[in-house]
Amino acid sequence: MTERNNTRVMEFILLGFSVHREIEIILFLLILVIYTLTLAGNVGMISLIRLDSRLHTPMYFFLSNLAFVDLCYSSSIAPKFLETLLTKHRSISFYACATQLGFFLNFVISEMFLLAVMAYDRYVAICNPLLYMVIMSQKVCMQLVMCSYLYSFSVALLHTIVTFQLVYCGPNIINHFYCDDVPLMALACSDTSLKETLIFIFAGFNMISSLATVFISYLYIVTTILRIQSTEGRRKAFSTCVSHLTAVTIFYGTLIFMYLQPKSNHSLDTDKMASVFYTIVIPMLNPMIYSLRNQEVKNALRKAFEKCYVLSLKNFKK
Repeated sequence: MTERNNTRVMEFILLGFSVHREIEIILFLLILVIYTLTLAGNVGMISLIRLDSRLHTPMYFFLSNLAFVDLCYSSSIAPKFLETLLTKHRSISFYACATQLGFFLNFVISEMFLLAVMAYDRYVAICNPLLYMVIMSQKVCMQLVMCSYLYSFSVALLHTIVTFQLVYCGPNIINHFYCDDVPLMALACSDTSLKETLIFIFAGFNMISSLATVFISYLYIVTTILRIQSTEGRRKAFSTCVSHLTAVTIFYGTLIFMYLQPKSNHSLDTDKMASVFYTIVIPMLNPMIYSLRNQEVKNALRKAFEKCYVLSLKNFKK
C-alpha cells in the first residue's frame, strides 16, 4: 500500500469508446470528416471576414474570434481522439494531459463569453442603432474580446494547476476520450474537495453570468422588435439575430443536457456522446450556421468564388 501511494502516475490511458474495431474505424472516418469540415469552415470564415472590407464591422469581428476559438478548442481534442481510434495508441503523458485540459478549458470558457458578448452586440445594434458605432467602437470591441480571453486563460490555468497538483498513484485509466476534470478527479489519491469547490464556483459563475447576459439582451431585443410597426422591419431586425440565437441554443442546450439532468439519468456513455457533440460537432456547425443564415456572408462568399473563378480563367488563357 505504501509503495502504491509513493508511485506517481506519469501517463494516462484514454479509454475512449469501448466498441468493436469496425465501429472504431467508422467513428474515425466520421470524426475525420467533421474535423476537416471544422478546419475548412472556420479558417474560411476568418479569411473571408479579413479579406472582405464590408465585413469589417463589430458583429463580424466577434464572429471571426468565435471561429478562431472553435478552431482551437476542437483542435485540442480531435487530433488525439483520431489517433486513439486509428492506432489504438491510447496513452497520453502527464504533461500532455495537463496541456490538453488547459487548452480545452481556456477555449470552451472563451466560447461562452464570446457568445454573451455577441448577444450584447446584437442588443446595441437593434435597441440603440443610432449609437451603435459609438458604443461598439473598435477599442470597446477589442477590450470585450481581450477580457474574455484573459478571464478564460486565468480560470483554465487555475483549474489545470489545481487538477495536476493532485496525487495520482494509480489506476491511470481515464474513462473518457480526452483529459477532462471529472474523470481525472476520480483517479486522484488525494483530497479533491478544493477542486470540487472550484468547479462548483467557476462553472456556476460562467454558466449563469454568460447565460444571463444572453437572456437579458434578447429580452430587450424581442421587446424592441415587437414595437416595430412594419412586418418587414421586424423580419429584418430578427434576421440579424437568428444565426447567433441558433448557435447559442445548440451550445448551451448541450451543456445543460450534460450538467443539469438528474443523476439517475446520467451514464458515462451518454456524457461521452454529448462531449463529442460540443467538442467536435458544434465547432463544425457554427460556420455553417452563420454562412447559411447570413445574407452578407453568403454575398461575400459568392463574390470570393467569382473572383477566384475569374482569376483561374485568366491563368488558363495564359
